[in-house]
Amino acid sequence: MQDRTFELKTERLGPLPLINHFTGRLGLHGLLDRAVPTEDPRCALTYAKRLEVLLRSIITEREPIYRLGEVVATFAPEGFSLEPQEAARITDDMVGRALDRLFDADRGSLLTEIVVAAGKEFSLSFDELHNDSTTIKFCGQYARAKGRSIRGKKAPYITYGYSKDRRPDLRQLLFILTSTKDGGVPVQFRCEAGNASDSRTHSETWEALCRAVGRNDFLYVADGKLCNEDALDYIDNHGGRLVTVLPRNRIEDRLFRAWIQDHEPAWEKVTDRENPRRKGGPRDRWFVWKHHLPSGEGWPVIWVLGSLLRTRQTQSRADRIATAEQELSDLAKREMGSRARKRSRYEVQRAIDEIGDRLRVARYVKVSLGAVPEHSFKQDRPGRPGPDTKFVRKTKLKWKITWALDEEAIAYDRKSDGMYPLLTNDRSLTPKQVLEAHKRQPGI
Repeated sequence: MQDRTFELKTERLGPLPLINHFTGRLGLHGLLDRAVPTEDPRCALTYAKRLEVLLRSIITEREPIYRLGEVVATFAPEGFSLEPQEAARITDDMVGRALDRLFDADRGSLLTEIVVAAGKEFSLSFDELHNDSTTIKFCGQYARAKGRSIRGKKAPYITYGYSKDRRPDLRQLLFILTSTKDGGVPVQFRCEAGNASDSRTHSETWEALCRAVGRNDFLYVADGKLCNEDALDYIDNHGGRLVTVLPRNRIEDRLFRAWIQDHEPAWEKVTDRENPRRKGGPRDRWFVWKHHLPSGEGWPVIWVLGSLLRTRQTQSRADRIATAEQELSDLAKREMGSRARKRSRYEVQRAIDEIGDRLRVARYVKVSLGAVPEHSFKQDRPGRPGPDTKFVRKTKLKWKITWALDEEAIAYDRKSDGMYPLLTNDRSLTPKQVLEAHKRQPGI
């Protein structure tokens, strides 16, 4: 000890021990090695190890691939299951070649094996699966990412579409994810073209889930984009069970909102709890009612009423109407002011319609547009006016904007505030069970 034979060395581990524990329980290294085998003996590092390094880097640092070597250098090599000499060799080229091999591999089977392993190891329940999608935006040109075929496989098309990030100016991909009800564990995911319609992806997603889970009797929960004829018929005809939201454009929704004007459903209280957002605020109560008329498919329609949802929708409508009245007032002052721009009726009407569409109040605020002539007189020639001076009248049109609230439309919609319909093809589920399944959807 006096010869100072020991020295202190500090190395960073971070969350890597926890990550390694769970990847070890999944047997991830063996699954990757079988899916992406390393057949070239000249490879100093197997493709499976390279992909594991990338996975750990994404979980810990979320840095771009070209900085992967720097990320690994800041941790203890053993945290990435690497020897010191192997850690020094990590580059973005090595990981890129491993990703090329992964692209060529049977990724669907690999995902299925991982899901099966996770289900066995962690006792996951696949009785109820929740699906949703989002968009991933890209900055740049991506001129070659046009859905071309690469080595017999089609790459996704990075293009413009309906942006859920509210960035229609950027190209995107559609990212589809399905998770379990317990813990929100991912079960199936994939990328589609940026302009792909969500409503057309459910059949393929459901088929992939059947392969991963090994059966088709699970409850498939999704949002209103599932409610299209092709997807509903496909899942039902193949023995699947589903719960989804019935869109507002369906006739069943319109008929109920007309029926409720003179009737009151026999609501069944399901939940009664304290306000989750404001201490001492109104209680959060949820009610369900099974409509006596089935859907067009002949399935049960479960109507849901949320007390806080009703309050929010009523307040939101009042706020939007007040904002619209303020913007219309400002617009009317500009058009009738002394320095009003010379605009056509079409331009002014378009500004009015934009306010109504943006604030969704065109149904409640009825706007009328009228022309008000304003005359001015000017002598026909320069100079001091005299008894024989002639004056020319010039007329300029100004636009008078007036509006009134449609109280009947407001009262009509207020009757159904906080209500929305759920659709299921499983007649054995009670209305309470349908609502509970739907309420677990945000867990994804």
